Amino acid sequence: MLGIIAGSGLQRLTHLTNVRREIVRTPFGEASCALTIGQMGDVDVVFVNRHGYGHTLAPHQINYRANVWALQKIGVNTVCAIGSTGSLQVNITPGRLILPHDAIDYTSGRDGTYYEGPDQPIVYTDVAEPFSANVRQSLIQAANQVDETLLTEAVYGCTNGPRLETCAEVRRMVNDGADVVGMTLMQEAVLARELGLPYAALTVCTNYAAGIASKAANDLQQWRMLREQSLVRVENILLEWVRVVTS
Repeated sequence: MLGIIAGSGLQRLTHLTNVRREIVRTPFGEASCALTIGQMGDVDVVFVNRHGYGHTLAPHQINYRANVWALQKIGVNTVCAIGSTGSLQVNITPGRLILPHDAIDYTSGRDGTYYEGPDQPIVYTDVAEPFSANVRQSLIQAANQVDETLLTEAVYGCTNGPRLETCAEVRRMVNDGADVVGMTLMQEAVLARELGLPYAALTVCTNYAAGIASKAANDLQQWRMLREQSLVRVENILLEWVRVVTS
């Protein structure tokens, strides 16, 4: 069974059929919302929106542990996450579809491990490569088959949110080697690794981060239009991805 975690803009999957919803209890509290279970083609798929249906949870309020645990408990064995990113490089233009290969964590105060508390062992999780190579390759193959081009080498900087970054913070991230910035993927990647769930992320570049491009290039209405157009392309890739993974 495949899992898809989505965020801003992607409230449901157009190609998901035979849909039902199920509330999954976890030791870590409630997930962002009930899991949506259905089929894409002949493949069983579980979908969860990390922000909750209706976008009620800011990035720092998401119960990442419950979301990932719930997917694993219901039987998911591979996860693709969808997210929005801001560009830290002039040549990464809004509208690009990006498959990050590495990440830098700028968050703080989030619950990012299952191994804490007096009854848990101390575990040092290896996240040298936070995104599964196999899942990344299956997404690249799926994109190729629907004639979409992905940027496959990009470092994702994960910030706390919900505020956007200052120009100085953007300069620091660029100096650190980050290419795009978002607010959600780091905890998911680590938690999925702890549970043995192969996980990778496909992101939509929706805008330039502060100070990267001129104000004229940062038009809010244009961002929204690009995001909507790009999410249609993402869904086409996902429809092919479930076939690739299960073939």
